[in-house]
Amino acid sequence: MRNIRNFCIIAHIDHGKSTLADRLLQTTGTISDRDMKEQALDDMDIERERGITIKSHAIQMNYKQGGEEYILNLIDTPGHVDFSYEVSRSIASCEGALLIVDASQGIEAQTISNLYLALEHDLEIIPILNKMDLPGAEPEAVTDQIVELIGCSPDDVIPASGKTGLGVDKILEAIISRIPAPVGDPNAPLQAMIFDSVFNPFRGIIAYYRILNGTLKKGEKIRFFNTGKDYHADEIGILKMDLVPKQFVSAGDVGYIISGIKQAKEVKVGDTITNVANPCKGAVKGFEDVKPMVFAGIYPVDTDDFEELRYSMEKLQLNDSSLVFEPESSAALGFGFRCGFLGMLHMEIIQERLEREFNMTVITTVPNVSYFAYMRKTPDLPVTINNPSELPDPAAVEFIEEPYIKAQVITKSDFVGQVMTLCVEKRGELKNQVYLTQDRVEITFEMPLAEIVFDFYDRLKSVSKGYASFDYFPIGYRRSDLVKLDILLNHEQVDALSALVHRSNAFDLGKKICVKLRELIPRQQFEIPIQAAIGAKVVARETIKALRKDVTAKCYGGDISRKRKLLEKQKQGKKRMRQVGRVEVPQEAFLAVLKLND
Repeated sequence: MRNIRNFCIIAHIDHGKSTLADRLLQTTGTISDRDMKEQALDDMDIERERGITIKSHAIQMNYKQGGEEYILNLIDTPGHVDFSYEVSRSIASCEGALLIVDASQGIEAQTISNLYLALEHDLEIIPILNKMDLPGAEPEAVTDQIVELIGCSPDDVIPASGKTGLGVDKILEAIISRIPAPVGDPNAPLQAMIFDSVFNPFRGIIAYYRILNGTLKKGEKIRFFNTGKDYHADEIGILKMDLVPKQFVSAGDVGYIISGIKQAKEVKVGDTITNVANPCKGAVKGFEDVKPMVFAGIYPVDTDDFEELRYSMEKLQLNDSSLVFEPESSAALGFGFRCGFLGMLHMEIIQERLEREFNMTVITTVPNVSYFAYMRKTPDLPVTINNPSELPDPAAVEFIEEPYIKAQVITKSDFVGQVMTLCVEKRGELKNQVYLTQDRVEITFEMPLAEIVFDFYDRLKSVSKGYASFDYFPIGYRRSDLVKLDILLNHEQVDALSALVHRSNAFDLGKKICVKLRELIPRQQFEIPIQAAIGAKVVARETIKALRKDVTAKCYGGDISRKRKLLEKQKQGKKRMRQVGRVEVPQEAFLAVLKLND
């Protein structure tokens, strides 16, 4: 065990985690030059195209130093704020972390929040200054930032470049000398923590775990602690570029297990694996279920595809345990699912994966968050509202609470004014402002989660010319003056466009949605009024003019009454048409509501 090292890589988006992981794999000979490709650990096409990591990946490397063989278990983690739960799982199964900072961009919000996560678990931090080959690199200034943040000495910071391979040997030396070996007793009862699971269509669910105590042998009977179910360890082994089967895996190591499980619900990430014959006393602590932050409805474009969509979602859930969904129906869109996501990027990724991997074209409704409504009759039992259409009669509601978050924005000092204006517009309260260096500021706000769901991140990037980074975490629920804004098309309510909004924003938002829908909904043979209403009170209205055929074209001269008769006949037809006419809302209209400020 003293020659095993378990470590993860943490950084902000685009600071070069995956590229540096590629160099480590190459240097240790884990992957041959012939098989080498960019982002070697990222399996999905979306990850490669967008250059982001969505799922954390584990891999084992062998490395020789000073005549001794070392086993290095690397867990690569995502950098985006939406996937921070993946990062927390990886951190819990390691003893050390490589903190990567881009030499040209410096420390950003996600760097800090991931660092705090690692420090909570008492991990040994190795700071690395990446992208040293860039012309815009500022090694001295960024090293000072790192020293101030972690409190290490400047000599501890390793200059490196994932692209050129500079400093990779030094990183490997530091991993061996600075990260402690895992502690555990191979002879104690088996105690292993599951940190990830993937679905294989032929073998069922493959669970990845880290053994804290004991030894797992092939073929023995095991038990999952939280679900209380028993299985046979059909195949166990370690993770290289492919799965490598072994007869046993011991304390301190990271491995995989295949036991023919077909249901994703049976494998809970963070669960403890133990031996049926000699079980451990307690489960590994420090894990909770994933809490979705953003809710939206996903509906098939063709209602006949509902069962196929259910099948696709279940398959997706096997590979992404953070996706939560339940069936629901809507008057406008038929049958579909109410889904919970970790954030807007997660929602976008799920939608794209449904289209790519399962050929499902879907309609996504306006995303929202969950609220608590306290009723007059039962003030002790709040009603959870995930969908605006679930809101009870306003007369029976005493008050509504909405979720609040603590948001950290790190930006250049030139953009402080614009960032503050944006946050105040989104009902944020300024809590703190700290100058990290002369030209970098960390601003802390408390604001409603609902306000950042729409377009906050895009607008933050615009006002700061791309120099702001953003991170948030929930801080509980607070009382708020919220109203339900309904959108009516031709006097019929479109429940997929309803939203719960703050009373002060209702008029502006209603006006914007109406204007946007007028541009996007195609003109019909009859006039269509678009209205935004709070209860029975209409707060905004736009009208889509009717397409009009010139029925008087065939009248050359003659008496005016002939023209009037034809126009009157047309008017009656339009009136009838408007009573029976259905307005088709295009998919773009549902999505456009999300990008109202573009």
